[in-house]
Amino acid sequence: MRCCAAQIVALAPRLFGDSPDGLRPAICRRMAAVRVRADGYVAPGIPTLAAKPPSGPDWVHEIKHDGYRLIVRRDGPVVRLFTRRGYDWTVRFPGVARAASKLYARSFTLDGEAVVCGPDGVANFDALDRRGTVAEAVLHVFDLLELNSKDQRPFPLSERRAKLDRLLDGSNSGIAFNEHTEEDGAIVFGHACRMGLEGIVSKRLTAPYRSGPSRDWLKIKNPDSPAMRRAREGQF
Repeated sequence: MRCCAAQIVALAPRLFGDSPDGLRPAICRRMAAVRVRADGYVAPGIPTLAAKPPSGPDWVHEIKHDGYRLIVRRDGPVVRLFTRRGYDWTVRFPGVARAASKLYARSFTLDGEAVVCGPDGVANFDALDRRGTVAEAVLHVFDLLELNSKDQRPFPLSERRAKLDRLLDGSNSGIAFNEHTEEDGAIVFGHACRMGLEGIVSKRLTAPYRSGPSRDWLKIKNPDSPAMRRAREGQF
């Protein structure tokens, strides 16, 4: 089942940015300085907590799912799923690994959130946070870090997402493109709160991908979401 978060953004047009004439050398050097482990793991970008969404044409907004962050690396036939801190969880999410193995590319690195949706289409963290394998988990992918041996991180978000959309076109139920919208961030956040979702992440369209904390990604959390209640109660 598709998470109902898609209802907010399904009708919004996707932005397909034009390729830049050239990449700034300083950006390329910063991207190269972020090490890629031999097994393909890259430390994920971490959004900065904000009190309200940004506004303006430079920003797009995505649903923040209540799940587990994963970096998915495929090199030829080998697929590996890494947690935010770099632990290998490939065995835990077999449906995601199987879907990644069927995508039409020689190699890629994806950034996304593994989610299990309840009957109402809202992410159910308790169904995800259990022992053993979680075969029904779906990876909602929002970024593309590498494709066919080419580092995508220096390119702007708009271009990375256009390539990601094409890569995931026709993918099966284990992987889904995480939609975004260019609508007003405050309106999108209000819808997310009314639907009981965790919140939204606002992203700057022109920004490259940066590992670690970034102000080009801003997260705005729904204070009444299950994730925030767990945080207040001292749970994971």
